[in-house]
Amino acid sequence: MRRYDNLDLTPPWKRRKAAPEVPAEPELVVEEVTTGFCGAVVRCEKTAQGPTVTLEDRFGKHRVFPLEPRGFLLEGKVVTLVGPAPAGPAPSGPRLTASGSVAVPGARARVARAGRIYVEGRHDAELVEKVWGDDLRIEGVVVEYLEGVDDLPAIVEAFAPGPDARLGVLVDHLVPGSKESRIAAAVTGDDVLVVGHPYIDIWEAVKPAAAGIEAWPRVPRGQDWKTGVCRALGWPENTGAAWKRLLGRVRSYKDLEPELLGRVEELIDFVTAPGEG
Repeated sequence: MRRYDNLDLTPPWKRRKAAPEVPAEPELVVEEVTTGFCGAVVRCEKTAQGPTVTLEDRFGKHRVFPLEPRGFLLEGKVVTLVGPAPAGPAPSGPRLTASGSVAVPGARARVARAGRIYVEGRHDAELVEKVWGDDLRIEGVVVEYLEGVDDLPAIVEAFAPGPDARLGVLVDHLVPGSKESRIAAAVTGDDVLVVGHPYIDIWEAVKPAAAGIEAWPRVPRGQDWKTGVCRALGWPENTGAAWKRLLGRVRSYKDLEPELLGRVEELIDFVTAPGEG
């Protein structure tokens, strides 16, 4: 006589589908399904009760959750978090930099070129360094920041750009009819290239998914944009701390909007073109 004690008699259309397994890598942003707690992965640990994951929310609060099947939401979809994969042997293929370029093993930083890339502020410079730093050092390109574009004509004049000392400038919110577009038109020339992205601030060039939010909020005109963003998202109104956390979520070019990626690559090509042939 056959036994059916362990036979699953649930109809196929009522059975739960297995959720995809996702490694709980540091900085991965997920939401715990039962509590709604949303945060970035800080660490995974093995305990007597089983494996756990520690999440940190945008206020810096930590909570520990068990790594259970179907226990988390990733970009709105149910997933099963698993411990991060153990470090294995080095990949046999070429290593890529954060910008997606092929890394050059053992390469030394090139002596700085006469040419420069200027960006508007410190946050812009830190983001460019994090993603394109390896490329810039090999090419010998130095990035400096302006603290705004109002003084750009005087800076360009003092720099005295030429064929072997080209100047590239990255401007925030470079849209037709803006103050920035008029200043850019006034200084652009054979050895000066001014490009920009459409975002009010470089923060907005970070993809919302990478930032752990659904979308960047709209801030009323006349209000400081960064402060308004912190208020709208419920972040503490410390823009320096908010930026530090946001920058920590950027791992590579994949976390940035294409409108920024293309402009930075364009500037690097422009500044490094002299003397290449």
